[in-house]
Amino acid sequence: MKDVMQHQSVHVEEKPYKCTECNKVFQRKKNLKLHHQIHVGEKPYECTECDKAFVTNRHLMQHQKVHTGEKPYECTECGKAFITNVELKRHQKFHTGERPFKCTECEKAFFIKSHLTRHQKVHTGEKPYECTECNKAFSTHGSLTQHQKVHTGEKPYKCTECNKGFITHRNLAHHQKVHTGEKPYECTECDKAFITRGNLMQHQKVHTGEKPYKCTECEKGFITKQQLIHHLIVHTGKKPYQCAECDKAFITNGELKRHKKVHSGERPYPCMDCDQSFITNGELKQHQKVHTGERPCQCTECDQAFITNGALKRHQKVHTGERPYQCTECDKAFITNEELKRHQIVHTGERPFNCTDCEKAFTRKSYLAQHQKVHTGEKPYECTECNMAFITRQRLILHQKLHTGEKPYECTECDKSFRTNSALKRHQKIHTGEKPYGCTECDKTFIEKKSLKIHQRVHTGEKPYGCTECDKAFTEKKTLKIHQKVHTGEKPYKCTECDKAFIRRGELKRHQKIHTGEKPYSCTECDKAFIEKKSLKIHLNVHTGVRPYECDKAFITR
Repeated sequence: MKDVMQHQSVHVEEKPYKCTECNKVFQRKKNLKLHHQIHVGEKPYECTECDKAFVTNRHLMQHQKVHTGEKPYECTECGKAFITNVELKRHQKFHTGERPFKCTECEKAFFIKSHLTRHQKVHTGEKPYECTECNKAFSTHGSLTQHQKVHTGEKPYKCTECNKGFITHRNLAHHQKVHTGEKPYECTECDKAFITRGNLMQHQKVHTGEKPYKCTECEKGFITKQQLIHHLIVHTGKKPYQCAECDKAFITNGELKRHKKVHSGERPYPCMDCDQSFITNGELKQHQKVHTGERPCQCTECDQAFITNGALKRHQKVHTGERPYQCTECDKAFITNEELKRHQIVHTGERPFNCTDCEKAFTRKSYLAQHQKVHTGEKPYECTECNMAFITRQRLILHQKLHTGEKPYECTECDKSFRTNSALKRHQKIHTGEKPYGCTECDKTFIEKKSLKIHQRVHTGEKPYGCTECDKAFTEKKTLKIHQKVHTGEKPYKCTECDKAFIRRGELKRHQKIHTGEKPYSCTECDKAFIEKKSLKIHLNVHTGVRPYECDKAFITR
């Protein structure tokens, strides 16, 4: 009769036994006693395989199946096996889609009642379990126990493949799928597959456009609560995670952990196709697309494709003209915050990355790494057409456009087109007449700051680029390289019409006009026309009578 009365209390939801520590209520006195052991920390049932201990013998027996691998309860739908019948029943609701426990505050529904109870604390704000180390509070005791391992550094679940440790068994199970390649949760909208159902659900919001987490400061919406929390720090400026090695601070602990590997030099993810290695598996996956040539993110405005969605989004701002990041020192605006930060160093003059081989300093670590290859002679990127090698992949891509003839950047003022956007921008200043960089020694002005610096060497007499074969020196490295071909005899630019070859591409272009008969520079005074502008200028002196080169006689040319 007593058992019947106890069972009936399930239906009436009568829970007469209350915990004095946390106000939890129970249907049976025995359950209250067991619960008390959580507060006193008493766990009399110890596992002989590991250091874990449990409140009840039943929990210990259940845990021991983790070590034996015993999973007697199998799902008839998908073949998955479970340690307990309760776990199997919970899992089966995934297949049926049954979520009988509904929240009265919002539209969410849950498979099991305990998940609903935990969720309701989101609405009430109740977090009765507080961490004594950092004052963080949690809605469940399990969440607190899991969090405390962050402070103790305890990671009892080890991966047998790579020796990585994890706080929870579930995290280990997820991680092991990285090694097996198992991704059982597939998106019905696209071909993407995921390790966990949670990741799939998060991904599906990309297709639905659902962004339920809104920022109260700027009305931006986010797919996950974690993304919103991360974003809110942008408004507060708070970066609570400080690196002990340098002064850098980070918004999340994950970012700090990744950064620490920069100091330790740890790069656990090596590429099988080249000798590069990476800090994260995500970086490795992104890099591998360089070898496969895979560029899944296509721009709808032009033919360009990108490895990542982030790179595509940045590129699309080129078409929209959107530049939300404004410099407070000058009128320049930028597509990304990273570009703005890089630009601001121009105003501060800060160049924190010094080369140990020469006196050069750089604004970015990547520029320094690129520059150091000049000293080592390393040129890992080779052209398959002409065997020329380059320091960076970007320079190789630019060079390959010489072979393909690709010039995607067209001038709207004239018919000229260019291989790069920066070359087009430089050219457009010819039409606008803009020459913002003026020489203080003479009246000459220049389109680029770099051109001004080279010009100033005319006044100072500085010729920093010396030839090792002869005594000649040059104001530009480019001119030195051209000159060195005189010694090597190298003439890479060959005429397809005759056997002649040239040191410079410009010389080849001039020569080709002999075959085509093209003479674009015409004299306005007479009918003569010339291949080069320089030749026209010399000819004009015949009409003006100017003889600039004097000795006892005067001459039009030297």
